[in-house]
Formats: sequence, structure tokens, C-alpha cells
Amino acid sequence: MASPIPVQTAAGVEPAFDLAEYYPVLIYAVVVFLFAFGTLAASHLAPFKPRKLTRVKQMPYESGMDPVGSARMQFDVKFYLIAILFLVFDVELLFLYPWAVLAYADGGDQTWKNVFGVVTFVEILVFLATLAIAYVYAWRKGVFQWR
Repeated sequence: MASPIPVQTAAGVEPAFDLAEYYPVLIYAVVVFLFAFGTLAASHLAPFKPRKLTRVKQMPYESGMDPVGSARMQFDVKFYLIAILFLVFDVELLFLYPWAVLAYADGGDQTWKNVFGVVTFVEILVFLATLAIAYVYAWRKGVFQWR
């Protein structure tokens, strides 16, 4: 197969767009679609369905124990607050880790550090101050006290 003719762009000479480079992605998408559709179709075919539905087979099963009580019982809001706080502080680490690696890595781009280092450091301090205020607010509201 002949390679595409180079094209002059603002960035310089680049190879022209070649649709043939995307055929593996198309093949992968078709395989994924066929697998998903095939498993859904196979689950509705008679040989794969349960032979005899009994009361025991239709009973819910969770964590190796038979369920006790209604599945519609209400949970305390405390579970949701703890989950949200966990997500907030987990996402905080997702922002801080790449910044710390880039800011304090040896052999990094010194020009970037000179131009953006102070600004980025101040932004991270503002971010951490906002999180600290949110933490103190949650603490004062008693979110961390388990009743």
C-alpha cells in the first residue's frame, strides 16, 4: 500500500490523512459490539435460561448470607456524607500528585518552573486552603461523628 503524500501545514510537512490507519480501531469496535450483542442475545435463548424457576433460585443472595428484612429500608444520610467526603479528598490527591511530580521532578523543564512555578504554587495553596475550610466546616457540622 502506498504511503500518503506529505502535505504542507502551518506546523510543517505532515503526512496526509489516511483512513487505513483507523481500520484496527474500527475492527475493535465491531468486535466489542458483536460481543456485547452476542452475550445479550445468548442470555435470552432457551438453552441458556434457567430450567426451572424455583422460589430459592429467585431469592436474592448477597454476601454469602440470606437477606433479612426489606430491601427498601432507608439508610442514614451519614453513609452518603462519608462517601462524598471520601470522593472529595480522593479527587484532591488526583490533582495534587501530578502537580507534585511535575513541580519537584529532577531534570524537569526549568523554563516552565521559572515562568509558572510560583503561579501554580499559589493556585495549589488556594486549592488546599479551600479544602481545609471545607474540612473544618464538615467537622463543625459533626459530619465525622458517628452516632
